[in-house]
Order: sequence, then C-alpha cells, then structure tokens
Amino acid sequence: MTASAYPGAELGLPERGAGSLATFPRRLVAVFIDWIACTAIALAILGVPWGGLAGVDTLLPLGIFFAENLLLVSTAGTTLGHGLLGMRVHRIEALRAGQPGMPGLRSGLIRAALLCLLIPAFIINRHGQGLHDRAAGTLLLRSR
Repeated sequence: MTASAYPGAELGLPERGAGSLATFPRRLVAVFIDWIACTAIALAILGVPWGGLAGVDTLLPLGIFFAENLLLVSTAGTTLGHGLLGMRVHRIEALRAGQPGMPGLRSGLIRAALLCLLIPAFIINRHGQGLHDRAAGTLLLRSR
C-alpha cells in the first residue's frame, strides 16, 4: 500500500478506528441529528410554528444550529451529533504537533458559519474534509 492509499494517510492518520477520518455518511448523519435537535428546541421551547415559510421565526432553528456548533465545537470539539456517532473536531496544526488540540473560538466560528451555508460541507477533498473544515484548519476524526 502506498502512503496515499486511503484518506488521511498523508496526514499520518490510521485507516480505521479511533483517530481515523470520519466518513462522509457518518458526518451527514451527525449534521442531521444536530439539525433535528435544534429544530426541536425551536419548536418546543421558543414556540416556532411548524412549517412556517415566512418571517424571522423560520431562522431560529438555524440560529440555534449555529450557536450549538460554535459553542460546542469551540470548547469541547464535538456537537451532540458528533458525540453520539463517536467523532471529534481537531485542529490540523495540533495534530501535526502530536497534540489533540480543540478547535478554539476562531476555528469554531469559521466552521459554524460555513456549515450553516450547507454547500461548503459538500465540497470535500481527498481527505474527506469539507470546505468549512479546510477554511477553519480542522479535521473531523473518529473518537472511538
């Protein structure tokens, strides 16, 4: 096998298991879990009407999604969906230095803002990084 035989090999990551790159389907399910949770909060706690097509209320679930991603990724390196599916966000620079490295506020802000646009998450490179991760200097790795 060559060094680039699998995504993440060039970064020195394992092919499978803890520390390997999270796969796109796993990432997609995690975003779906986060979105459902944020929508449920908007409906149940903030009283956003279900199926509303106009008005500022329709942006509340997106605002909660942004806040969840910004706060949880910046401080803990994981969202609810990431945690349930065994994933954690790491700074690439820290990984190269052999440290775990939580993303921090700057990376968390860049990542959350671009993730809310949705399209950047679908523009992936050979390592499975979405555009939002590349711009933030982060990787989403399996934690188990």
